[in-house]
Amino acid sequence: MIKAVTFDLDDTLWAVDPVIQHANRTLWEWLHANTPAVTAEFALTDLNEGSALRAKLIEKHPEIAYSMTLVRVRLLQECLKSVGYSEQEAEVHANHAFAAFIEARHEVELFAHARTMLEALKGKGLIIGALSNGNAEVKRTGLADLFDFQFNADDVGQAKPHPLMFEKALALHQLKAEEVVHVGDHPINDIKAAADLKMKTIWVNIWKVEWPSGVETADAEVTSLDQLAAVVEAFSQA
Repeated sequence: MIKAVTFDLDDTLWAVDPVIQHANRTLWEWLHANTPAVTAEFALTDLNEGSALRAKLIEKHPEIAYSMTLVRVRLLQECLKSVGYSEQEAEVHANHAFAAFIEARHEVELFAHARTMLEALKGKGLIIGALSNGNAEVKRTGLADLFDFQFNADDVGQAKPHPLMFEKALALHQLKAEEVVHVGDHPINDIKAAADLKMKTIWVNIWKVEWPSGVETADAEVTSLDQLAAVVEAFSQA
């Protein structure tokens, strides 16, 4: 019997790329208005995932690699210090800049049927949770009333596919793995990681891409979120 459904967030309930692009622009505008020496020296792409500066920081501080928040704040601090701000000034400015970023990062546009699907699952008495590597909080996206709990990489100190986030979800509500369905877009971080713990899995494939070769497939696939509640119901009746 299925008792709970856990969800990844980015690219599962909303598209993440436009959200991050908007948040990055907001961050850059804050930096340009308040610390123009940074925007004169660096480009916005220097702060993005995949940049050489970011890679160098993670190489130097691998202990924070799991946390998108810690990496971004530390990188801001390093950039600020490199253009002449003191340690204390860099910390204050980095925190304010990140606050501007994270506010914009929560201005998400849900995929079609996301809310009605969650309402349908909630109406069946299921426990609903969020498990995310990102730093979005469901309570700041207008979905707070539909989620019973959330864990992310910052909370637990490990990012998926590490099992810790899933294990904490099971322990929180004293659930067995076979009583949980995990829903996500990432074949490894979501589907394989949950399946390794014997959870049921649903792959959200909004863009209808090919499943990667060599990876065990999910128990089910949906290309629209209005298909999801029926799949969970079928799992419950199996």
